[in-house]
Amino acid sequence: MSGLFGTLSGNVKALNVHSRGVETAGRNLANVNNPNYARQRVVVGDRGTVMTPMGPQSMGIEARMTEQLRDRMLDQQVTREISLTSTLESQQAAYEKAQSALGQSISRAQDSGATNSSSGGQGISESLTDFFTAFQGFAARPTDVGERQTLLQKSEILADRFRITDQRLGQLQTDLTAQMDEDVTKINGILTTIADLNSQIGRLEMNYPGSAADLRDQRQAKLEELATLMSFETRPSTGSPGQIEVYTKDGGGAEIQLVDRAVVSGPVTFSGSTLSAGSPSTAVALTGGSILGARDVRDVAVADLRTQLNALANQLVTAVNDAYNPTGSTGDFFVASGTTASTIGLASGLTPTTLKASDGGPAGDNTIASAVAALANQAFSVSGGDSIDGTFSQFFTKSVTDLGQKLAGTNTRLNDQQNIEKIVRGHRDAVSGVSMDEEMADLLKYQRAFQASSRVITVIDDLLDTLINRTGRT
Repeated sequence: MSGLFGTLSGNVKALNVHSRGVETAGRNLANVNNPNYARQRVVVGDRGTVMTPMGPQSMGIEARMTEQLRDRMLDQQVTREISLTSTLESQQAAYEKAQSALGQSISRAQDSGATNSSSGGQGISESLTDFFTAFQGFAARPTDVGERQTLLQKSEILADRFRITDQRLGQLQTDLTAQMDEDVTKINGILTTIADLNSQIGRLEMNYPGSAADLRDQRQAKLEELATLMSFETRPSTGSPGQIEVYTKDGGGAEIQLVDRAVVSGPVTFSGSTLSAGSPSTAVALTGGSILGARDVRDVAVADLRTQLNALANQLVTAVNDAYNPTGSTGDFFVASGTTASTIGLASGLTPTTLKASDGGPAGDNTIASAVAALANQAFSVSGGDSIDGTFSQFFTKSVTDLGQKLAGTNTRLNDQQNIEKIVRGHRDAVSGVSMDEEMADLLKYQRAFQASSRVITVIDDLLDTLINRTGRT
């Protein structure tokens, strides 16, 4: 008698286990396209054995817990690779914007420098060429009013190109700063969410470790979102089940606490050049994230480019004025004080009538116009006291080419980094990802097991019915 009831009780428990298995497999299948979901498995255990008059008897099985299949090391590797990828993506976007601001692109068909982009030939390179070509035309026909008007027009365009390009690059730096400020706001929001999830996980897992699987998935998604913005590390919090600590490092390698279980350790701030965090606030030594990429391009590549444009403008104004006004008393061509890309401009009172082809020579004398036109091929030297090395065209071409090379190098590194991230994600998905084939196999397995246990219960029910209701009947 006790054997039948014991078997009945054991199979009822088995039905609960198999039902839990079907539910878990169904949940996995429902999240097959959810990149933040880690597959789950039912942990089945024996309830133990008791002694009965009929000998040792099993107390049946039970679903002890639903286990989330995550590898902490692989999760950390993924967040690190995400951070590095985000750095390069941020740099790539900023370099492309800087190239657009120049109005120039790198010719892939030729090795010799800068060609105009789709801006319709309105870059500094083309304007420089037009400027000196116009002076050559003026030198060839110094009395031609049309040549004089063309020269002034091309000169205005060149000065305008300098000013607009510098303005665009300056605006790019401002935009990158605003982008970093927005990223810092996102970081603080994410850290607050992580701390809140830590608190919820801690409460739920106080008595049932590992049970807050959905919350753990949400927290990992937030960590990966944080990795796109800045570099950091995590570790389990000692004595607090399921909770983690988030920290980054300063320039000396010392840890800066960002989140300690359910507490955010001071807000992250950005001074315009330095990211600080923790309590007390400490400068962070970033190794990845979009903030690092944007800051590097803003403070190095774009800043250098603006410096080079200023040097080019200074050399152009100085050299042209020296050639146009050799005595220093008859009027400059460019504003003498406008020696930067943002201030370059034509001298006041410069009209087609007042343009000088010579310094008081007879009609047809073109000594000054020829001297200015000859500057197009003059090589300058910083070691000789000049502001640039090479000709005007060569110097500008090198500046644009350097930017193009940085962009090309970033594109190559980004492609490699994306492949590495894909490989690491693949390793993690092998552990945590949902496999349709595996889940369908589990679903079928639990279904058959449920049917088998149900059949055992039906047989026992028939036996008990025969024993209780039909025994003794004739």
